Amino acid sequence: MNKPDQNRRDTLKMLGFGSSAGLLGLFGGMSTAEAREQQGKPQYAVGAPPVKIKSVKAIATAPQGSNLIVVKVETTEPGLYGLGCATFTQRAAVVVVAINTYLNEFCVGKDVDNIEDIWQGAYVSSYWRNGPVLNNALSGLDQALWDIKGKRAKMPVYQLLGGKVRFAIPCYTHAGGNTPEAAADSVKKFMEQGFKHIRIQQGGYGAVGATSDKPDFKVAGFGGETDNYMNVQLYLKSVPKMFEVVRKQCGDEVELLHDIHERVQPIEAINMIKKVEEYRPFFIEDPFSPENMKWFAQLRQVTSVPIAMGELFNNVNEFKEPMVNQWFDFIRIHVSQIGGITPAMKVARLGEWFNVRTAWHGPGDVSPVGHAAHAHIDLAVWNFGIQEAVSFSDKMKEVFSGCPTMDKGYMSVNEVPGIGVDINEKEAAKYPISTKSNWQVRKMDGTLIRP
Repeated sequence: MNKPDQNRRDTLKMLGFGSSAGLLGLFGGMSTAEAREQQGKPQYAVGAPPVKIKSVKAIATAPQGSNLIVVKVETTEPGLYGLGCATFTQRAAVVVVAINTYLNEFCVGKDVDNIEDIWQGAYVSSYWRNGPVLNNALSGLDQALWDIKGKRAKMPVYQLLGGKVRFAIPCYTHAGGNTPEAAADSVKKFMEQGFKHIRIQQGGYGAVGATSDKPDFKVAGFGGETDNYMNVQLYLKSVPKMFEVVRKQCGDEVELLHDIHERVQPIEAINMIKKVEEYRPFFIEDPFSPENMKWFAQLRQVTSVPIAMGELFNNVNEFKEPMVNQWFDFIRIHVSQIGGITPAMKVARLGEWFNVRTAWHGPGDVSPVGHAAHAHIDLAVWNFGIQEAVSFSDKMKEVFSGCPTMDKGYMSVNEVPGIGVDINEKEAAKYPISTKSNWQVRKMDGTLIRP
């Protein structure tokens, strides 16, 4: 063979190798024959190559004061990662350890597409189920995997859940004041902003802060210095009066909500709810603690006021009996606590069969990633009820880009693939978390009030 022929043959070999290598790079993990077959298919029919989890880590930050924990799942595909909310603001540091130490070891090497299998495995991997620390960690992992799946599919997460059934998400906001008149003025301001659903509180939960009286336990030097005082009878009398004044001043069109926050005895809650029935509340939230669920049967017999419940539930199974018995009307799930999008969707779908609507818990101590997760589900489920509104400070927006937006009482998501929220880790590091939390509320004699 002469030299030109040899050179030609070597060149053809190199071209063939390069073509095969290019195909293998495009369809990683396939044989050359499989890759060639894929190359001839239309784009929609070409499967995505498998991607593995490379690492799982926690990002802790507090740009608005509340501790926020975000899970970041990095993959073997360069530049592809997902974010999820694992915020347990009262015990944030413990969640960080659970994510970095245990979830990372559990997840590395697993296929990012197998969300259900990973969820089930993580759920039982500690043997004992649930608990707020591990559930928050699992919630962040689950949301991050949905974020990755949306990015791989080049779709917002709500599309993967079935697509939109509403153009945007109606929300309720929080109004209040230390008197009924102040609460009514606050409601009017939000009505001017376009809100049609408004929660009303007099003082804090249980009218905490609405009185300047010094309780006996403070005089006796009992309890902690920062412990709050709740005058139970003052609260029980104030709520019907507040509803009366707000209805009189703000009209019947606005939907009014109220949160008892499990702070009174069940029979007291029942009597108070009966008194506000004439003012047509949109719902009354958390009348009973999780330890007092059987009281719902009695409540249902004496009033038609709609009830929202569930933000303190740890286990998705806690929703089954109340929903089957139709004890409450709104599913008050904390999606970043119950285990993420995967279990929240299961509960939402179950609710449709029993005419129970969603009302995801969306307080300020949920990250923008978590609020976006709520919104994607809200857009996709038919039995949506209402969503808790949120506002983000400039500091929060510097840490998190793509936050959900509010306009005239409606929430919208960032219309990009995945959950739509990203994080600037350098900015996040400027706002370290703390370990201090104050939920102590006491009666006159110093007895602690739940929750």
